[in-house]
Amino acid sequence: MRWACLLLPQLAIDGVLRRHPAPEAPLVLISGPAQRRVLHAVNPAARALGLRPGMPLAAAQALGNGFATVEHDPLDAERWRQLLAAWAYRFSSQVSTDLPHALVLEVGHSLQLFGPWPRLEAQMREELRALGFRHHLVAAPNPHAARVLANVHDGLAVGDSTFLNALGQLPVERAGFATDVARSLSHMGLRKLRQVFALPRDALNRRFPREVLQHLDRLRGAEAPLAWYQPPDVFEGRIEFDHEVESSQALLFPLRRLTADLAAFLAGRDGGVQRFTVVLEHELMAHSEVEIGLLAAEREPTMLFELARGRIEQAQVPAPVRGMHLVARELPAFVPAERDLFDPRPQQAVPWTQLRERLRARLGDDAVHNVGWLPDHRPERVASEAPLRRTPDGPALLRPGWLLPQPMPLRDRVQHVLAGPERIESGWWDDEDIRRDYYLVETAQGQRAWAFRIAGEQAGPFMLHGWFA
Repeated sequence: MRWACLLLPQLAIDGVLRRHPAPEAPLVLISGPAQRRVLHAVNPAARALGLRPGMPLAAAQALGNGFATVEHDPLDAERWRQLLAAWAYRFSSQVSTDLPHALVLEVGHSLQLFGPWPRLEAQMREELRALGFRHHLVAAPNPHAARVLANVHDGLAVGDSTFLNALGQLPVERAGFATDVARSLSHMGLRKLRQVFALPRDALNRRFPREVLQHLDRLRGAEAPLAWYQPPDVFEGRIEFDHEVESSQALLFPLRRLTADLAAFLAGRDGGVQRFTVVLEHELMAHSEVEIGLLAAEREPTMLFELARGRIEQAQVPAPVRGMHLVARELPAFVPAERDLFDPRPQQAVPWTQLRERLRARLGDDAVHNVGWLPDHRPERVASEAPLRRTPDGPALLRPGWLLPQPMPLRDRVQHVLAGPERIESGWWDDEDIRRDYYLVETAQGQRAWAFRIAGEQAGPFMLHGWFA
């Protein structure tokens, strides 16, 4: 087996930055009691100002006030880790969040689908950068070895014959031991993990808790059960604003982030979404809900954003917005649209399913309709306007794409009769009965027409009723 470890060293602040309108500005997360506030994490711009994690907030403010502060929420960081677990689920069915500050996933069986490890690694990194999370990515024969190697390395991939040597070179303080254990080993003169591996087991068992030997055994490949992540059946994402938002344009940035998170969640489930709700939260009144319903399941992030954007721009928002909450409960299976190997459409062409949804989002649900079929044989009465749901099944008979509002004499000379006659005799119940024999004819100019004669007539003029493309 082959395991990948995704270490997320800046998960808490990355989660804040990816939904912040100015992520390049100095920003810090603060935590601790009110009497002793400290910096929990800082972004690169704040680090450039001399700020460091663990610094008292008062000392940071003494250096200047050119940075924004956000309260650290451990539950918020855990929600981001669960989102990334849902994203990683698309690459492996064995994903675990048991190891601290990281995800581990079994990728040995995934290489047959995604290609060799360098290709899979490049794909994962590209998607993680798009999601906005800094990371270390390491591959090793077991999850615990991959986890501790990620403390020091990024991009390392070791096999069965080399991972013990890579582990042996790790500093003791970066090898996953508890702080007091690492300190004791260091006081004993042990600097590298290979020196700890070389100690007698009995001596380690006498001097240290039993967990130390268990940890060493797990690093070398001993079985250690992990709990596997299972994606939930509902997606929920929320962004709270620092100030009241009154413009719909200002809502587009958080909306893009939430729909991108939804798309990542759906990709992990290998599913789609057919209906989701964007809740606009207000301060002193009931929240506004914007329903986005689709005729078919979708999961492409740009498409989801455009549909939600069109609905929100049309919505009547009664008050400033303090937060945005996206909920998706209808998550059916996703069936990609069938495409020809040699697709003749221009590169800019939009598939009908996406065009249909964009028109509904921009113009409203009642502005786009299907052709509905009525149980009437008369050509003038067979079609009607119907709600836009699934594409209906039309008549299996030969019918023209262009039907004239009223039949008219066919002025062109008929060169060939290609098909017919097809007799249509109906309408006696409403005094608009017809008795006609329809033909597919080709005119002298090469056009194909749908024309008829009075039923039973073998000669005489044709009446034109439609044209074929």
